Amino acid sequence: LAELNAAPVRAPRQRVRFLPAPAPGGGGAVELVAARVPVLADHPLVRGPRFKKLKIGAGHRLDVKASGVFVLGVGHGNKLLTDLYNCHLTKVYIVGGLFGKATEDFSDTGNLVEKTTFDHITREKLERILAVIQGTNQKALLMYSNIDMKTQEAYELAVKGLIRPMGKCPPIITAVRCLQFALPEFQLEIHCLHETQQYLRKMVHEIGLELKSSAVCTQVRRIRDGVFTVDDALPRTQWNLQSIQEAIWNCQLKVETELEKTLGHGESSPLHQLGGDTAEHALPAAQYGRDVMDSRRKEVNCSSLPPFP
Repeated sequence: LAELNAAPVRAPRQRVRFLPAPAPGGGGAVELVAARVPVLADHPLVRGPRFKKLKIGAGHRLDVKASGVFVLGVGHGNKLLTDLYNCHLTKVYIVGGLFGKATEDFSDTGNLVEKTTFDHITREKLERILAVIQGTNQKALLMYSNIDMKTQEAYELAVKGLIRPMGKCPPIITAVRCLQFALPEFQLEIHCLHETQQYLRKMVHEIGLELKSSAVCTQVRRIRDGVFTVDDALPRTQWNLQSIQEAIWNCQLKVETELEKTLGHGESSPLHQLGGDTAEHALPAAQYGRDVMDSRRKEVNCSSLPPFP
């Protein structure tokens, strides 16, 4: 708010008033002359700070043990948050795991329940389990999409990449792959819908059970939330008015394109109401995070992630 109020503002409005002035003939006579004077009600010393409060809304939440992209809506951007939520866009996570132990909350910091062996686990066995998970969730995705896959509509939606549940449904894993495997540690990339971070931790736990062992989650980091990613993230030290405004303008076209493609929003989109030099119509994205499990930092971002190979 301090930077917004310190930014240049428009000049005070002018209005016409009739002011007394000496008459041309002299002799002490006066006459009324039309003159333009500033409206004192617009003066900063009269009206006070221009911005006294700023409405900020949060997108898909992150719990205290997770990190990554955290979208924020400012002003009219709160309406865009609702529209983006109704698009049911895919989110992407980097999830770390550790074989050999189990805890009460499925994280590596929880109360230890048991220890198990893990020497028999191979990358091939892990990838077979991941393939089963992805195949099962693909069937669920088609079921909750309520689309007849034999129709022209289903073909057109598939071409556009728009086959997704457009209503409430359980968490769905649309894609999962192993990025790193070095016993006892492993790292997964998970594309999902309607998930929570705790659901992903439980998924790591269940993978361990399927492999006749146990596993805990060491990291949950969201690298993509719909059209927003960490590629253009602004670190905490760059949380200033200029950087945030630039991030807003950079993401504006991507958000409008996604809303128009998914919901059919055109000229009625709130993005067409954006304007001026203020941040009250903004939709920035913030990266809320712990890059390691024992330290925290926050960033702001707007960008896009290449499609899953």
